[in-house]
Amino acid sequence: MTKNFCNLCPRKCSVNRDENGIGFCKADARIKIGRAALHHWEEPSISGERGSGTVFFSGCNLGCVYCQNRAISAENAGRYVSEEELAEIFLSLQAEGAHNINLVTPTHFSKWIKRSVLLAKERGLNIPIVYNCGGYESVDALRELEGVIDIYMPDFKYFDDKYALRYSNAPNYFFVASGAISEMFRQVGKNVFLSDGMMRRGVIVRHMMLPGLLFDSKKIIDYL
Repeated sequence: MTKNFCNLCPRKCSVNRDENGIGFCKADARIKIGRAALHHWEEPSISGERGSGTVFFSGCNLGCVYCQNRAISAENAGRYVSEEELAEIFLSLQAEGAHNINLVTPTHFSKWIKRSVLLAKERGLNIPIVYNCGGYESVDALRELEGVIDIYMPDFKYFDDKYALRYSNAPNYFFVASGAISEMFRQVGKNVFLSDGMMRRGVIVRHMMLPGLLFDSKKIIDYL
């Protein structure tokens, strides 16, 4: 078996996840999910009327002090599933009427998720795949997902790295996120919407303005 020294995200922890090595994200070589269900509170072009087929992955490569999913991301709550089980979850969400499969915080499981998506597609999965992340992504890892992801939905949190360090423990966040978002646009091109307003392909960049950081938000908007 090939050793799994993990460098999937910009932190490049290089831990051996096959031998229970744990990096910043708290994940080993087993897929762990916190929740899988229809989600009605994403962007309208993602949730639509029937909901987005959302899978929340446990652990995270960021350390945001304001995280609303803290039990899953920071405390690593959830259950382990195999690649086969994950593929079946995708198919089950499609059968429930999901507009898409929404992968929330997928970064540290991206290569396992890719195999599950391809397996599910062999079995009839035909709705868009959404990569819903914090923007702190490795370009090399993203390139491995080309042709698998239809919609990228990254956050773009900070312009000034001192705030990235203070609030998300994320060194070089702007440099990393801007490069990652450029790669996402390269892969999927212009946004494509269906007649009902649902997104079929493209990129949605999200930014949450933090209290007192309006000036940093303006720099992000100017950059975009």
